[in-house]
Amino acid sequence: MSGEVSQSLISGLRPPASNPATSPTLTDALIASVTQKHSHVVSMLKEAIAELGSNHEITFANSMGAEDMVLTDIIQREKLAIEIFSLDTGRLPTETYDLIAATEQTYNTKLKIFFPQAETVENYVRTKGINAFYESIELRKACCHMRKVEPLQRALKGKKAWVTGMRAEQSSTRVDLAFREFDEGNQLEKFNPLSDWTEKEVWAYIRMFNVPYNKLHDQFYPSIGCAPCTRSIAVGEDVRAGRWWWEDPLNKECGLHVK
Repeated sequence: MSGEVSQSLISGLRPPASNPATSPTLTDALIASVTQKHSHVVSMLKEAIAELGSNHEITFANSMGAEDMVLTDIIQREKLAIEIFSLDTGRLPTETYDLIAATEQTYNTKLKIFFPQAETVENYVRTKGINAFYESIELRKACCHMRKVEPLQRALKGKKAWVTGMRAEQSSTRVDLAFREFDEGNQLEKFNPLSDWTEKEVWAYIRMFNVPYNKLHDQFYPSIGCAPCTRSIAVGEDVRAGRWWWEDPLNKECGLHVK
């Protein structure tokens, strides 16, 4: 891919706008649904702790998305013995760093942050290019591996289970998402407590409990990753259409979540 095309990808962001999806009408039915599902999440996580250990043997991967902020709020409110960590890829949007700071301040806590190996990143940039991930799926996945997958492996080392904020309706790659599964790649249990939550329920919870969230969501960014690989979407598009938007939807995973 030429530098000219790459530049068009970078500059192809839609202008800021107010997103009605982040402020759903809190009807009685929606509140009741969120309340029921919230109780289910709490029960699931408490059962996981009872089974697998209460000394932070379970860790939560917080990518700072809306779903992850719901789980962060639940873990903190319920004082659950679950560690919370986040991956700083080195290319996150400014708004994501702002949210990390706001999260630590709101919940009076410190997130455990993992970074990519500097030498690996330097070698990739020197040999492939600063934005080489636009050029092929292989180069994009290599970038995701060094910035996300390898740090994740370090974050999960010694743990018995990890928790994610994934939802089944997020994309075609997640339609069969179970609440609990065994992560073969990392050899530990994996919990997806929000698997059956809708986007509306996620945002209803955020509004009901005044949970901090990434301000890019208000600008039609339902799914937020690294800045160069994330853009806003149009109304009606798939919620993950803005992630690696130049690729086939069937390939839109970074390698963190593979069975």
